Amino acid sequence: MRVDMIHSLSALAGSDAVLTDESAAPYCTDWRGRYSGNALAVVFPSSTQQVAEVVKLCAANQIAIVPQGGNTSLCGGSVPLQQGAQIVLNLSRMNQIRAIDPTNYTMIVEAGCTQASVRDAAEKQDRLFPLALTAIASHCEIGGNLSTNAGGIGVLRYGNARDLVLGLEVVLPDGRVWNGLRSLRKDNTGYDLKHLFIGAEGTLGIITAAVLKLFPRPKAEATACIAVRDPAAAVGLLSHLRAVCGDKISAFEIISRSCLDLVFKHIPDMREPFDSKHEWIIITQLTDVLAVPLDAALRDALRTYGDGIIEFEITTNREHAERWWKLRKNISEAQKIDGVSIKHDVSVPVSRVAEFIHEADAALHKAYPTIRVVAFGHMGDGNIHYNASLPDAAGNKAFIERHEHEVNRIVYEVVAKLCGSISAEHGLGQLKREEIAHHKSAVELGLMRSIKRTLDPQGLMNPGKVL
Repeated sequence: MRVDMIHSLSALAGSDAVLTDESAAPYCTDWRGRYSGNALAVVFPSSTQQVAEVVKLCAANQIAIVPQGGNTSLCGGSVPLQQGAQIVLNLSRMNQIRAIDPTNYTMIVEAGCTQASVRDAAEKQDRLFPLALTAIASHCEIGGNLSTNAGGIGVLRYGNARDLVLGLEVVLPDGRVWNGLRSLRKDNTGYDLKHLFIGAEGTLGIITAAVLKLFPRPKAEATACIAVRDPAAAVGLLSHLRAVCGDKISAFEIISRSCLDLVFKHIPDMREPFDSKHEWIIITQLTDVLAVPLDAALRDALRTYGDGIIEFEITTNREHAERWWKLRKNISEAQKIDGVSIKHDVSVPVSRVAEFIHEADAALHKAYPTIRVVAFGHMGDGNIHYNASLPDAAGNKAFIERHEHEVNRIVYEVVAKLCGSISAEHGLGQLKREEIAHHKSAVELGLMRSIKRTLDPQGLMNPGKVL
């Protein structure tokens, strides 16, 4: 069967578009190196019709399909399981920007377009596509961004990936193609089907193209790096800035001392943003489509906040600002170099971020006095990346193997108490597939399973993920 299947896949997509055995191995392991599986083949279709034909073939032969883009999933959602007959369907060759309508502020892109290429294409039309996963923008692809409802630093102003989509093209589990590529802001004609597939992590169908929203490209910006007393001062500062500066705020990121120490340890040419070391810093940015100075307004806003700010610096120079942003962008890479950690991508109401950090820190240090917490992220939308490990690399692996479940329990109990979510922007994948059962009601889970059975009755779409 395996030989026949590979021959049939090659006939549909071309022999150069089908990888097997050792050639397929890199596509069967996730970006963090935590999850790996086995696939009969990795297939690279170049059109929606090829995707549809491959899906029909797999459905007829009871072969599961794992949709994949840039394979930057952080929860094991884009790699095959170790058991079962499955193929990886990698959409990277479907990387055409089909149309740009600057007057309608929309563009139609295929799923394999990288986030960076979409942003560049929009900028050439003097428009902005605001989705910004800065650390992996050149690798992650739009299909994956939409399938996980990705977030990033721009959510505060522009929303998650879900908020940036007007229409989709999707290959359904039986091979039919739903063409929902509508560029309409208003279409009140029944269920909004696109939202079934955004955030579904490929378990309901394969996103092959999307109509994306564009925005006016900012002509002015001002960036500030701010040392604050503690997370509570940061929460208050954000509220103050929103009241004073309104929707000009396009980013508000918090970074802890432990993050900075890791970046300075592992990433060359990085340096402290201030002469003195501080436990918490904020990087925030104002932007405007009017070419007017923003630094004076930002400076006035910071000066009128109160005593929660220790010191700050403001720049309108992009190169200067980029030096600060590199501190934020390199945290994940520095952690990866340092070793494995227990990662949490959680969200709570913005007003309770400081409460979450304080309570989770206290509970973890009570249970494990030598634990190191690396906390950072998108405070502007309540999404904190909260990662735990031992600073001693020699004992860290054994610690995680023994205590990961308990560390998760402690953190997630605080999240639940504060009415938060255990997955803010990374999705569930394999990592949180079992855990989510403790945090969603029976009604919610029942509805999700009903939708899955209706659209994918054979259970062949990205099995073992989400549910």
